[in-house]
Amino acid sequence: MPIATVNPTNGETLKTFDALGPEEIERRLAAADSAFRQYRTTGFAERARLLGRAADLLEQDEADIARTMTTEMGKPVGAARAEAAKCVKTMRWYAAHAEGLLADEHPADADVRDSGATHARVHYRPLGAVLAVMPWNFPLWQVVRFAAPALMAGNVGLLKHASNVPQTALYLEDLFRRAGFPAGCFQTLLVGSSAIEAILRDGRVAAATLTGSEPAGRSVASIAGDEIKKTVLELGGSDPYVVMPSADVDRAAATAVTARVQNNGQSCIAAKRFIVHADVYDRFAERFTAGMRALTVGDPLEDTTDVGPLSSEQGRADLEELVDDAVRHGARALCGGSRPKDLPDGWFYEPTVLSEITTNMRIHREEAFGPVATLYRAANLDEAIDIANDTPFGLSSNVWTRDAAEVDRFVRDIEAGGIFFNGMTASHPAFPFGGIKRSGYGRELAGHGIREFCNATTVWHGAGPS
Repeated sequence: MPIATVNPTNGETLKTFDALGPEEIERRLAAADSAFRQYRTTGFAERARLLGRAADLLEQDEADIARTMTTEMGKPVGAARAEAAKCVKTMRWYAAHAEGLLADEHPADADVRDSGATHARVHYRPLGAVLAVMPWNFPLWQVVRFAAPALMAGNVGLLKHASNVPQTALYLEDLFRRAGFPAGCFQTLLVGSSAIEAILRDGRVAAATLTGSEPAGRSVASIAGDEIKKTVLELGGSDPYVVMPSADVDRAAATAVTARVQNNGQSCIAAKRFIVHADVYDRFAERFTAGMRALTVGDPLEDTTDVGPLSSEQGRADLEELVDDAVRHGARALCGGSRPKDLPDGWFYEPTVLSEITTNMRIHREEAFGPVATLYRAANLDEAIDIANDTPFGLSSNVWTRDAAEVDRFVRDIEAGGIFFNGMTASHPAFPFGGIKRSGYGRELAGHGIREFCNATTVWHGAGPS
């Protein structure tokens, strides 16, 4: 795949980039290794100053980088501005909280004495250069949610971004440089996927994090496992959105529209499978479908646009295959189900709601990465949970109920890394983020995320000579 900015609104190639050659990759790996040896000794106050400066610069650049993201991958420009603002918030959050999150831990005095020590503690130390293999769908946020905690922990970053967002990737390197981080602390590697293995196997790379597809995660995890290197994986999701009779159905339906089409439907944590109790199914389906049908599809640089194009022609083709397969097997399109006829040039797809979903349809098992929702009717609580868990993924989930006993059941039984009641899934720097099953392992954000790439070191002191 070429490294290029291709505008998904019209398919026009705007700018291409040459991949780094072996000599330049070696130079950058050496720079990362040298930077880590110095940067790891800096204190939290200095790291916080640098990250705070990066946040200030990003805040100033918000309009320009939002336009770049929209041009490269098609998200509505308002959503792109919100993404930049979220990155600013997260940088400042880690600048303020990292020292406390990585403070020494002190075991109980009784346990220390029992171990034969005079005193003991757990101390967190950085690992080194972390390779981040990142996707195009949130081209700024996915990187910052790795980079902010990693840099505050004393690690350095090597970014292999998706090949269709090279300008955003280069902006990130320049942002940290302008903020004053030492040379080599954060570098963008413009390379193809074929170069990842050699970089990950290099002894100067300590660990890796990947957000992306299941095949990509499997590949990176296999290589890292062979090298005995730590990885964190955030892969696909087919999140359930459960609506029970006690819910505020109108609010649940309105929120469902946003939950499905955020980022043009191209989000791992977007709600995708809408599981509605039979008692409120018809009412929810009517309101949800009306909301999806009312969305404005068009130029993502216009503030009035709700849904822009998919990021690539192949992405749209993959989505079409899932919808066509479902319809052939008996699914009913309550709205959408095709390309908009008035937008012939870009990679657009109509917001779509499919009902009558059965287990023999590919869309029941595979992630639909675009503005396509599937509707399920559940007879009772048990069936709703069974449908919700009938997926190879387990990233997040949404449940609408005002029944306390039902809340307890969902918390106990839903198989996911997060459960959001009476609202839609969203990430926040204070809460751990990640999944189970084929959605990956490890956690980003919060204290869990910053400690993923740290060496939790036991420091034990015995009695000295008498």
